[in-house]
Amino acid sequence: MRFGLFIALCVILGFSKANAQQKEEPIKVVEFSGKVVFEDDKGNPAPLPYTNVAVKGTSRGAYTEYDGFFALVALAGETVVFSRIGYKTVEIKIPEKLISDRYTWVQIMTEDNYLLPEAVIMPWPSKEHFKQEFLAIDISNELRENAMANLADEKMKEIRYSVPVDGRETTSLVLKQQATDYVYTGQMKPQNIFNPIAWKNFIDAWRRGDFKKKDKK
Repeated sequence: MRFGLFIALCVILGFSKANAQQKEEPIKVVEFSGKVVFEDDKGNPAPLPYTNVAVKGTSRGAYTEYDGFFALVALAGETVVFSRIGYKTVEIKIPEKLISDRYTWVQIMTEDNYLLPEAVIMPWPSKEHFKQEFLAIDISNELRENAMANLADEKMKEIRYSVPVDGRETTSLVLKQQATDYVYTGQMKPQNIFNPIAWKNFIDAWRRGDFKKKDKK
């Protein structure tokens, strides 16, 4: 008799567990998109490009584009981290119960300033020595003419095309390229041969003579 009750109890518990598993809601996949902005000098919201938007604890994430827009695939209930150098890191949690499979968010980033101690580097022992040397400089007409020639429009244009980019420009180009790659992941990028704006830029550059070989002096 007791053995029969034990078997019946096990069967009831098994059915209860199976019903509980069936009642569990499936994991909801959502398209998490939005815009990241910051407060500019005039107090107005402005887009913040190249901001890291990552799902916490996973390898999924994206970069914001030049207009601050981002889009990625996430699960309901996951935590998304917004981070960028010079700004405070922010974490938000996607609601677990959503009616739609899309969730839009606008994140405002706050600057995080690191104050470093001031360091003044001078080639002279003191400011008094610098003043004496500066007042003793004899700027001849030849040096003045050379300075004006180096600042001429043609010379500055030549320097712009010959001097390599600095670290800031290189970083901006790399981050912009990475953001573009993330946007077009899994699909073909648009071809500029069919882009009328790209053709206009090419024709304007050709008319300006940007493709002409310059004589090296």
